[in-house]
Amino acid sequence: MTAALAATAIVLALAPGASWATEATPEPTPAPETTPTTAPAPTEDPAPTEDPAPTEEPAPTEEPAPEPAPSSTPEQEPPADATRTPADETEDGISNRSAAPYMGWSNYSMQVYEGGQWITADQIMAQSDAMHDKLQDYGYDYINIDAGWNGGQDEYGRPIPSTTLFPDGLDAVIDHVHDNGQKVGLYLIPGMSLETAQKALPIYGAPGCTTENLLKQPLQQGDYWGYGYRLDFDNPCTEKYIDSIADLLGEWGVDFIKFDSVTPGSGISDLSMDAREEVAAWSRALDRNDIWFELSWAVDIDYADYWKQYADGWRIDWDVECYCGDEALTTWENVARLFPRLSDWWRHAGPAGWNDLDSLNVGNGKMDGLTRDERRTATTLWATSAAPMYLGNDLTNLDEYGLELITNREVIAVNQAGVPARPVSTTTKQQVWYALNPDGTYTVALYNLGRADADITVDWSDIGLDGSAKVRDLWAGKNLGSEAEGFTAESVPIHGVRLLKVTPAKQAALTVNDDSLRVGYDGAWVRNDGNEVPATSQPFTVAVSDTPGGGTPEPPATGLTVTLNDDDSRIGYSGSWGDSNNRGLGDHGDDVHYVETNGAAFEYTFQGTGIQYVTEKHESQGEVEVYLDGQLVETVDTSLPAADGRLSQQVVYAVADLASGSHTLRVVKKSGSFMLLDKLVVTLDSQLSTTSGAFNKAAPADVTVDVLRDPSELSSISLGGEPLERDADYTLSGSTVTLKSSYLAALPVGDATLDFAFTGDHLDDVHATTADGDSVSFTFRGTGVAWLGPKAPDQGAVEVYIDGKKVKSVDTHAESRVSNQTLFEATGLKDGEHTIKVVKTSGDVLRTDVFRYTVKKVG
Repeated sequence: MTAALAATAIVLALAPGASWATEATPEPTPAPETTPTTAPAPTEDPAPTEDPAPTEEPAPTEEPAPEPAPSSTPEQEPPADATRTPADETEDGISNRSAAPYMGWSNYSMQVYEGGQWITADQIMAQSDAMHDKLQDYGYDYINIDAGWNGGQDEYGRPIPSTTLFPDGLDAVIDHVHDNGQKVGLYLIPGMSLETAQKALPIYGAPGCTTENLLKQPLQQGDYWGYGYRLDFDNPCTEKYIDSIADLLGEWGVDFIKFDSVTPGSGISDLSMDAREEVAAWSRALDRNDIWFELSWAVDIDYADYWKQYADGWRIDWDVECYCGDEALTTWENVARLFPRLSDWWRHAGPAGWNDLDSLNVGNGKMDGLTRDERRTATTLWATSAAPMYLGNDLTNLDEYGLELITNREVIAVNQAGVPARPVSTTTKQQVWYALNPDGTYTVALYNLGRADADITVDWSDIGLDGSAKVRDLWAGKNLGSEAEGFTAESVPIHGVRLLKVTPAKQAALTVNDDSLRVGYDGAWVRNDGNEVPATSQPFTVAVSDTPGGGTPEPPATGLTVTLNDDDSRIGYSGSWGDSNNRGLGDHGDDVHYVETNGAAFEYTFQGTGIQYVTEKHESQGEVEVYLDGQLVETVDTSLPAADGRLSQQVVYAVADLASGSHTLRVVKKSGSFMLLDKLVVTLDSQLSTTSGAFNKAAPADVTVDVLRDPSELSSISLGGEPLERDADYTLSGSTVTLKSSYLAALPVGDATLDFAFTGDHLDDVHATTADGDSVSFTFRGTGVAWLGPKAPDQGAVEVYIDGKKVKSVDTHAESRVSNQTLFEATGLKDGEHTIKVVKTSGDVLRTDVFRYTVKKVG
C-alpha cells in the first residue's frame, strides 16, 4: 500500500508529466481504525481511503523545466556506466548482491507518522549520518527513499528528481549516502500515463523509438491506483524505454529499486492487471546495472516461482504501518498477522530472493506502538524469517532498548544466515518455529501469541533432532546447558519470545525434509501436486446397544463428514479472538469464536475433499476473505440487513470435489464490526471401507472394517484420546481390522466414535518427478546419511551416488503405496562434508521425502 500515500506525493517515475501530477493536492484522508486486509477496487478511488494522503508537495509544474544535456540525443548509445555487467555471482549462480537479506532503513513509516512528506534531502542525509554512527558496524547499509521523490520527466520520458525536495540535486544526496559507505534506493511503480504516451517522446539510446505506441491495446490499467496503463511488450521499443530509465538510475548510482503495486497481488489477483512482463523487463535492466529489485506489496503466492526468478525480494503482506497518525507507527495486530502468512511463504525464500515483511518499527517505544516484549518478538520474527531488516523509525531518535534489539550480533547472525524458519504448528497460540542451519545447529523461536504468560516447550523430535543438544538463549546471551529430549521456556510473557540456538550432541541424527533449502533439485520436480499422502485420521462410529433378542443392529449412516466446533484445538486463530458461550442463539455447541479487528484470521488444515465454513449472519458482520491453500478464492459477505435479524449456523462458504490430500482453509476479517466462527464441516477422504458399525451387548459379535490403504500405515485406534491396545482390544490381519467384542462390551450404550489414525509422508509432503535422469541431492557434514521416501506401484529404480561415486541401485517399487521407508543408508563415513545424490532411472515417478544424517560434532 506504500503508494497509496501519494495521491499527489507520488510523482510517478514512469508517468511523469501525467495530468494528475499537476492537479491540486487533495486534503489528507483520515486513517482507519484498523489496517485493511484487502484493497478496494482501484476504480472506486485512485487514492484509497485505507491510507492517509501526504502533506502537500509542490506539483511538478513548479519545478523549472530541465535543461537537456548537451550531448544527449536520441541516437546516442547508452553511456558506458549504463551497461555494467551484473553483480558477481557465487559458484551456484546466486548474485552476491542478494545472497543474504539486506539491512537498512526506509523513510515510508516516518512519512506516514509525520502525516505526509518526510523525504527532504536534509532528512535523508541525517538518517544516513545516524546509520553511519549507530548501525553501520552491524551491517545496516541501505538508505531507501520511498514514494514522492520524483519531480517530473526529461525530454526522453525519464524521471527527474524534485528540485524542491532536493535543492542541491538528488545526486548530492546520493553522494552523501555513498560517502558514508552506504547504498541508496528509490521507488517506482508499473505502467505509463496516457499523456506521456501521447507526447511521442523519443526514447534515449533507441533510434526510431518513441513513447507513442508503448501502451497495450485496448488500454488496461497498469497499477492499483490507476495512475497509468499497462505497457505493450510486443513492441521492442517498450523494453528499450525501461532500459533507458534503468541505465539512468545506474548513472545516478542507485543501488535499490522498490517496485510497488505489482500484480498479480497488491489487492488484485484475477489477472485483470498483470505486471509480470514488466517485472521481467525491469529485472533484466536493473540486473545489468547491479541494482537490487524489490517487489511490493502483498504479491500473489501462486506466482512465487516467477517472483523468485526475477526479483531479489518481495513483500508478502500489507503495510505494517497502522496509519494511526502520530500516535504510533504500527500495532501488534499488524505484526501478529504475519505468522500465518509466513507459514505459507517461508519455503519460497532463500539466497537470491527474500520474503519482505515491511519496515521493522522497533527502535523507539514512544512511537512504535508496541510493548517491549512485542518489539523483541517483532525483531525475532524478522530475524528468524530471514527477512530484510530495514528500520522505519527516525534513526536520529532511537531509544536504548531499541538499539539493544537491532544491534544484537547473535540475532543479526540468525537473519544473515539466510535460513527462513518454519512452524511446527500454527494451531496454537504458543508456537515453535525452527530452522536447521548449514552448520548443523538449529535456530528455535518460542512465540507466545496468547493473552497470558505461558510455558512453551519444544520437543527435539518435532524439529527433526534425534539426540540431546546444548541450548543457548540468544537474547539473554546465556548458555542454558544440555537437554536430552527438548526444552521448556517458562512463563514466556504475553506476546513475548525466547530465541534459542540448539547445538546437537555427538552422534545425533538430523532429519531434513524434502522442502528444505538445503535440498537441491535438478530437473522438473514438483512439490506434492497429488504425489503426497498426508498423515490423517478418520472417525468410525459404533452404535452400541443392549437389546435381548435384537440380534446385530444396523450400523448408523454417518457418512464421510466430520464436524469441528469453534473451540477445536486444531483450529488456529491469529489476532485478538474471544469466545462466547451459552448464547442461546442456536449456535452449534451454543458457542462461537469472535473477533473485531480487521486482518484477524482463523486457519485449519485438513485431509479431505471438501469443507464448509459455518457461522452466524447478522447486521454486525461484514465481508471476509476466504483463502484455500494460500490462494484467495472468494470474498464472502456475512452481513444481513437489520430487518432480517439474525441467522445461526449459516454455510457462508463451501467447497467440494477437491483433490485428495491436505488442504488449508484460512478466513480473514475484512470489514464489519465482527467476524464469527461457529463450526467447520470437513468431507473426508475415506480411508476405511465403511464409516460405521453396530454392536449389541445382548448378542455380542466382533465388528470388522477394512483399511483402504496399506495396513502398515494404520498407526493407532483411539477413543476419546485413549488408545486401544492392539491384539487385546483389536487385531489387524491383512487389511481387516477386527474390533473385539470383549472391548466393545465394556462401552456404554450409545454411539462410540473411534479415531483411526494413519501415518503419511513426513510433514505431509514430498517432491516428485517423472523424468529419468532428474536428481535430488543433499550436502551435509557428518558420518552417515539415509534417504527416506515412499515405495509405490508407479515407482522404479534409482541410482545413489556419494561424493560423485555411484554406490548402489535401489528399487523403490512396491505393490502398494507405503510411506517413510528407508530406501538407502550409509554409515561409517569419514567425518567431513559429503554429498548424496539420487538419480531416477526407471518407473513412472520418483518421490523423495527425507534425508537424515548423523553428526560427529557440531559447531
